[in-house]
Amino acid sequence: MLKINNLTKKYPGSDKGVSDLTLHVAPGDLYAFIGHNGAGKTTALKAVCGIHAFEGGDIFVDGINVKEDALSAKRHMAYIPDNPDLFEYLTGIQYLNFVGDVFGLPEKVRRERIKRYAEAFEITEALGDLISAYSHGMKQKLAIISAFIHEPKLLVLDEPFVGLDPKASVVLKGLMRDLCESGGAVFFSTHVLEVAERLCSKVAIIKDGRLVVSGKMEEIVKEGSSLESIFMEVGVNA
Repeated sequence: MLKINNLTKKYPGSDKGVSDLTLHVAPGDLYAFIGHNGAGKTTALKAVCGIHAFEGGDIFVDGINVKEDALSAKRHMAYIPDNPDLFEYLTGIQYLNFVGDVFGLPEKVRRERIKRYAEAFEITEALGDLISAYSHGMKQKLAIISAFIHEPKLLVLDEPFVGLDPKASVVLKGLMRDLCESGGAVFFSTHVLEVAERLCSKVAIIKDGRLVVSGKMEEIVKEGSSLESIFMEVGVNA
């Protein structure tokens, strides 16, 4: 579903970025991507989504090379940044319809999906309000709905649980599981290690732009240990 091969992305005048990152996310994977602030998580996610150009390596989404055909790759995925930058002069429903237009969703299909997800996240009554009036949590919910309405094969999220209330977090976890069970995949960064350990089938730890650990959660977090202790050992102190 997602193949990152020897990805290298550096910023001019800085040693920050990603170096020779190789990581594969298969259909059905719920894959956590963790690391300290500045480790390169967001840089890698933005490269996957075609937002950042990169100097070395290749990225494939459902077999499509992001570097060669970013637009086609984007049709198969959805990306939610850590701080959703939405069109605040639109109402919630106008924004969701705009996203539906971008992905060519038939009116009947988009109405059904918007209704279903808006009810699940309890923002139906707010869809007629301007996004500028939304709280951070409300904007996060709207961004999540916009990501799901075209039923992406790959969902890429950067700190998706920040700002969500407990019920919305539970709803999002359920949707992530459902996507993976239907043959899709989820690749997301998070600092909430307890959630990643309980929710995910696989995990990758990045430090200073380089991958230090990756694999199945049960093989990395063995009995008597925790993802937090593994992260402190290899992602911080190593």
